[in-house]
Amino acid sequence: MKRIKFLVGIITLVLLGSTSATAQQDPHYTQYFDNMLFINPAYAGSNGMLNVTGIHREQWVGFDGRPRSSTLSIHSPLSYESVGLGLTAVNDNIGPMNQTMFYADFSYTLKFKNHKGKLAFGLKGGINLINIGREGLNTNNPNDPKLLQNIRNNVNPNFGFGIYYHTPQFFVGISTPKIMEQSYDQLNTTNLERRHYFGTIGGVFAVSDKWKLRPTSLIKITEGAPLSLDVSLAAIYNEKLWFGANYRLMAAFGAFVQVQLSPQLKIGVASDFGTQKLRNYNHGSFEILLSYDFTFKKQGIRSPRYF
Repeated sequence: MKRIKFLVGIITLVLLGSTSATAQQDPHYTQYFDNMLFINPAYAGSNGMLNVTGIHREQWVGFDGRPRSSTLSIHSPLSYESVGLGLTAVNDNIGPMNQTMFYADFSYTLKFKNHKGKLAFGLKGGINLINIGREGLNTNNPNDPKLLQNIRNNVNPNFGFGIYYHTPQFFVGISTPKIMEQSYDQLNTTNLERRHYFGTIGGVFAVSDKWKLRPTSLIKITEGAPLSLDVSLAAIYNEKLWFGANYRLMAAFGAFVQVQLSPQLKIGVASDFGTQKLRNYNHGSFEILLSYDFTFKKQGIRSPRYF
């Protein structure tokens, strides 16, 4: 318990100390708890098996130029299980801008002799391909020199790091997946990829033989943007059906349902609706999820898996 309190305290201090005074740029998912590798490289290999997860999100449906995001992540421990490797691919569209990110993830895990907890440190490195089409913009000055040329396949390399502590019933993590703040067009200093800071925490506990509850939370801090805080609660029935609700501070509320079709395959859907005036101009946001665990060992799938 002392270790857990210490880790939570460190995360809180780092996150609060990281705020400064441009907006959030990385895609945000309602089912973030199944997309941890995207935000924290220390998560690589923590499942104990090869996992492939894909999520697609349609945000603010009915709104012209709305954000659309897809993520595919693959990660696994090596035969020497203290080392985990992963790959993450992300495509994110919003208005005239399209980003495609490719990142490799590496983690190293410390194990404790008299404790079930594991502490992992992770590194992430890759590139972001940026395309911005001028034809997708409505401008008052068509001769604006900053808008005369399209941006095609501008390559921004980047790297990040993370820390992840977990037990079979609890997890907590902190990360910043992109440390370098680079210009989208390599010319201006006002259109930078802003650094994002993430903190995650969650757990699972039984309320009966058939039912369990899993609360989780995600905090995201970005320069020039309001603090983003997600809180979710999932009810798990018989290790097969997962359903719950989430709330994003001063932004949205929603719900999700996931079904464990087999020990290896899980599917999920989610929807959330804004609490701000923008809700009057769209039909909400929707997500679909598909996750599959591969096993190559005789002992089979380690089930159930909550994080």
